[in-house]
Amino acid sequence: MNDGFVILLESLRDGYVQVSAFVAVTVLAFGLIQYRTNGAVLAALEENEGVQVPFGGLLGLTPGCGGAIVVMPLYVRGSVSFGTVVATLGATAGDSAFVILALAPEAAVYAYAIAFAASVVTGYLVDSVGLGVSRVDAAVAKLSPATPDGGTVVDGGVRPNPAHDYAGPAPTHAHETGPDRHSRVLTPLSHFAHVLWWLAAVAGLVLGTLYLLWGGPEVPITAGADFAGLFTVVGVVGALLSLYLYLVGRHYVGEGEIARARDSFSSVYDTLTHAAMETSFVTVWVLVAFLVYEYFVLLSGANVATLAAAAGVLAPIGGAAVGLIPGCGPQILLASVYADGGLPFSALTANAIAQDGDALFPLLAVDAKAAVVATVYNFLPAVVVGVALDLLWGPVFGMPEFGFGVLG
Repeated sequence: MNDGFVILLESLRDGYVQVSAFVAVTVLAFGLIQYRTNGAVLAALEENEGVQVPFGGLLGLTPGCGGAIVVMPLYVRGSVSFGTVVATLGATAGDSAFVILALAPEAAVYAYAIAFAASVVTGYLVDSVGLGVSRVDAAVAKLSPATPDGGTVVDGGVRPNPAHDYAGPAPTHAHETGPDRHSRVLTPLSHFAHVLWWLAAVAGLVLGTLYLLWGGPEVPITAGADFAGLFTVVGVVGALLSLYLYLVGRHYVGEGEIARARDSFSSVYDTLTHAAMETSFVTVWVLVAFLVYEYFVLLSGANVATLAAAAGVLAPIGGAAVGLIPGCGPQILLASVYADGGLPFSALTANAIAQDGDALFPLLAVDAKAAVVATVYNFLPAVVVGVALDLLWGPVFGMPEFGFGVLG
């Protein structure tokens, strides 16, 4: 197979097994909590704005991108503040967290604790001072301009009533959107694809967990009954099912709109459907990011992690700059370079703050302006904290700058 086709298959496979399967579990868990409590958790979060920023930071702190991805639709519907988005994305370590936790657990504890603290402080600062949030809120208001339901204007933007479902009127009980299309062929086919998707997600979760426990080995593209074969088949099939559900199937199973938080759900199947459609949406964006990045590397020969490692005293800025690249691929490479002793701890921490993993994609799709502003807000503290650590970590604290916390 030529390099271009291998990259396509690897992107489909890795995007699903390494990202989507884990995202699905997190989105489903949050949905089931909403279903079991009839929306009480979301209502409590909306009513207690003071806890939203640390709540977002804690969700972002969970390894992988699933926790952070849950927050993005909550912002779009007006349930959480923009500072919560900033804190969530800043604390997000994405899939690179699995690499650091496995190869340098002590460094992971320090880096992610610093990232969490810096992100929460930044989130509170954004909410309290403003920092241009009114312009972002105005962009969100254009997506959901309805105020007759009791929404209020906050910082120049619309903050909907807590009971307001972004996609429709304010419900008092579980809200089911219903399919917006019907077909004798595509309706049953889409429900069947949805069931197959969940079977692939469960298999992908098992395979992805084993992959991480084994230290993220190189897995060849192959088809068979061994680990590599199952990893490839499940990943490619799951990715193709995600593409179908996002492009076609969601219109026939009751989730025509995506990246929209729901107050609650009418049944377990409704919850499963919502989680599958949201994850499929994220999968499409992850695949696009994987392909753009991998084809760029193939055609240019560039290696962003190596460039950051060659930055010398500017390594923290280089680490933060790599964090600006959406997706987890470049961040995983940078984490691997750190574990090999090629980057200082300051660069790892700056990257942990600046990167958004795959969590930025849902927000980027529905509100690109908010996504860009949030990224800039996280880049600035990443540089400040990274440079400060570069100056203080070794000379003042007496800690090793390279290889800190790396096992073996």
